[in-house]
Amino acid sequence: MSEDRPQQIPYLSWCPPSPVFRLPSAPPIPVTLLALCLASLAPVSAGPPGAPLERIAFGSCCNQKRSQAIWPAISALRPGLFLFLGDNIYGDSEDMEVLRAKYAELNANPGYAALRGICPVLATWDDHDYGANDAGAEYSRREPSRQLFLEAFQIPKDRGPWQRPGVYDAHTFGPVGRRVQIILLDTRYFRGPLLKAAPGQSRKLGPYVENPDPTATMLGEAQWQWLEARLREPAELRLIGSSIQVLPVDTNWERWQNLPHERARLLRLLEQSGTEPILILSGDRHLGELMRQEIRPGRVIHEATSSGLSHAGGGQNDEPNRFRTGPIFRDLNFGTIDLDWSGERPRCTVSIRDISGKAVRTMTVPAQ
Repeated sequence: MSEDRPQQIPYLSWCPPSPVFRLPSAPPIPVTLLALCLASLAPVSAGPPGAPLERIAFGSCCNQKRSQAIWPAISALRPGLFLFLGDNIYGDSEDMEVLRAKYAELNANPGYAALRGICPVLATWDDHDYGANDAGAEYSRREPSRQLFLEAFQIPKDRGPWQRPGVYDAHTFGPVGRRVQIILLDTRYFRGPLLKAAPGQSRKLGPYVENPDPTATMLGEAQWQWLEARLREPAELRLIGSSIQVLPVDTNWERWQNLPHERARLLRLLEQSGTEPILILSGDRHLGELMRQEIRPGRVIHEATSSGLSHAGGGQNDEPNRFRTGPIFRDLNFGTIDLDWSGERPRCTVSIRDISGKAVRTMTVPAQ
């Protein structure tokens, strides 16, 4: 199916629930067995193809060599969809056999396999699964890496990413009146050069400075045109996945503000879109935070950053961010979006959750 039309994606099949008994004297359940048991539970938003989504989970930064004890907590919440927002493996190699082996490790992880049995997984990439730290269009192995990514996430051969450069794609879930559009951007394949801070400049808040070159691109013109077309498609809620943060402007880590003209172009495009709520989802930073920015009177864009699934501790507790709605969360985390369709417009409860699944940061995205 062409990516130029919204695609209704059926839920993956899962095993029917079966009773599990535990005697009082039984030893603790191993994580592997727990993951398999969780896979037998139906998603909270289970239903026929085209049913509205009720809960979406998302996360990023998952090193296949580290403990991934967070997967059972995600599965226990029974999301109807999981969004992988980049650094899905830590490949960091120009040897495609190394990347292939690391994708195999991810897919063999019992906790991740259990989640895949519960709900569909959609993904975009960031630098470490792309193949090199902070890399963009200059990465020499971007094309074979792209093909490995599409194979690892079992992207159907008739989907757009197989027909063009990059891994960007879009999907629509739910019936008319309850449609959620998922737009997954590619901020690596086409991205222009970053500028590093000069010797002597403080790097406490990151190694980069803004690149004023108007020809330096984040998405590439073809992806920009594609995005404009996707935003003209009907939806009651839009989720935009960007591997790097969009709203923050007060630090110098990787972010859209590294190319300020590209960030401004994106916000202008969102400003010109309809009145439906827009929530940006991002990763990369090894921390969790929630943000909002009013881009014109009455038009607010929200962003939720969730990172990481296997390791965290990025940033600083007092790190500036004028758009943040509350404190940073610097431990292992994932995110959820709970959707309330009872009104005329969707209402979203966005949460950053810890390794146990407890919501530690929350914001509400009301109808606008």
